[in-house]
Parts: sequence; C-alpha cells; structure tokens
Amino acid sequence: MSIDFEVTMNEYLPLRDVVFNTLRRAILRGELKPGERLMEIQLANKLGVSRTPIREAIRKLELEGLVLMIPRKGAEVAEITEKNLRDVLEVRCALEELAVQLACERIDKAKLQDLHAAAEHFREILDSDDITAIGEADEAFHDVIFAATDNERLIQLLNNLREQMYRYRIEYLKKKECHPQLLEEHAAIIEAIEAHDKEKATQITTQHIANQANTVGDTLRHR
Repeated sequence: MSIDFEVTMNEYLPLRDVVFNTLRRAILRGELKPGERLMEIQLANKLGVSRTPIREAIRKLELEGLVLMIPRKGAEVAEITEKNLRDVLEVRCALEELAVQLACERIDKAKLQDLHAAAEHFREILDSDDITAIGEADEAFHDVIFAATDNERLIQLLNNLREQMYRYRIEYLKKKECHPQLLEEHAAIIEAIEAHDKEKATQITTQHIANQANTVGDTLRHR
C-alpha cells in the first residue's frame, strides 16, 4: 500500500472520526488511488489502531461516495467517473445559481466584506502548494455566498453535497493553469453581487461551474 500518512490525534474527536478524516484526506490527495483496495488489517497496522475504527470509517466513506463495497472483494476507493462528475455538478449548478440570486437580494455590508476577505485569502493561498488549504479557501469563498442567502434549508442541501463537490474541486484546483481564470470569476461574482445584478451573477456562476466540469472531464477522458 503506497501511502504516506499518519493519524494526528485530536482530543476533541472520537478515534473513528480521526481515522475517517485521515482516510478521507488520503483519498482526496490521491495517496489512496481510485480502485485501490482498503484492507482493514493493513490500514489498522499502518495507522496504529484497531480494525473497529477502520471499519466504521470505511462505512462512512461509503456513504459519501468515496468508497465502494465490492462483493467478494471488500472496500475500494471509488473511481472518479464522468457520470458522477456530471451528476454532482448539475445539482451543484442548480443550487449555486439559486444561492447567488438570493445573495444578490439579501447580502449585507458585513457579508460583503467577508466575501472580499475570502476572495483575497484564496488569492494569497494559491501561491502555496497545499492543495487541501487551497480547496478549503475556495470552499470558504462559496460558503460566504451561501450564508448571505439567509436560507437555512438551502445551506443544508449544499452542505450535504459538500463532500461530493470537494473531490472534484480538488481535481480542478490541481490545474494551476486554471487559477488566473478562477480569480477572475471570483472577482466577477463579487462585482455582480455588489451590483445586485442577479442575471449577471447567475451567468458567471453557471460558467464558473461549467469550466470545472469541462476541465475535470477532459482530465478523466485522457487518463
């Protein structure tokens, strides 16, 4: 098993959650490859834990779509497929279009300041090689827009889709040549929200997600 990670204990989290976070991070970073089998005994030895939290973590990863249970073979890391990409991003597009429209109507000065700050943080962190931190900064930018909707049900739906979106977000952010375009799109979204221009904000958001779908889809086709 060609992975290089270790459990970082957190006194505030149960062991099963620490193991889950560790395995999830390894999958998203590519340390555990699509199609790779997850052997409970090997993982338990690697992480220095018993098989029980490994089994619980794998079950949770299966619910998130990051792991598949194969009859007579056991658990393996789920492949990233074009269909899964399309399914997730179609739903994301519909929800984020609604979110940006509501944000245009409801955003206040404090949230607008938060949005500018999140965009600047994303810009600054792009210079690092920490893909996880870059992904979290991109997520944080969109989270401010979601919060500005003041619609708890919409925020809940987006949060439920968060893990599925995150895997494709990371794949996209690995393409450094796309970073300048991302910065331009973030700036354009902010400008449209500031102007309360729902049509323009929706158009940019749609294109923002379409660019991700096209880039990641092209990567999958050429693997």
